[in-house]
Amino acid sequence: QVHFVESGGGSVQTGGSLRLSCTMTGYDFSRYCMAWFRQVPGEEREGVAVIGSDGHTSYADSVQGRFIISQDITKTNLFLQMSNLRPEDTAMYYCAADQGQRVGCYKNRLLYTYWGRGTQITVSS
Repeated sequence: QVHFVESGGGSVQTGGSLRLSCTMTGYDFSRYCMAWFRQVPGEEREGVAVIGSDGHTSYADSVQGRFIISQDITKTNLFLQMSNLRPEDTAMYYCAADQGQRVGCYKNRLLYTYWGRGTQITVSS
C-alpha cells in the first residue's frame, strides 16, 4: 500500500527557513515525476516545485530562487528546502507523484495520482 507522509511544517517569521520532507513507501517512484504542491483554503492546489527522475527541476515563479526541491539517493524521500519565507507562502503543503509516462514534469495537479495528507506552513509578518 502506498503511503506518502509529509513532515517539517510549522510556524516561522518572515525571512525564516523550513525544510519539508516526504517519505514515500509501498511503491518504487524513482522513475516518475515528484512534486510539492500547496493549497490555501478556498483556492486551487498550486504546483510549487517538481523534480524528474533525471533530477531536472522546475519551480513556480513565486518561489524561484527561494525554494529547492530534492530527493535522496534512494528516491524514497522528497525534500523542499524553503528560504526567505513570506506570509504569502502560508498554506498546506503536499507531496505528490505523477505515474504518467510523459516527456517532462509539470505542475498540473491533475497529472498526479498519489498524494500525502499535507503539512501546514504558517509564515507570520
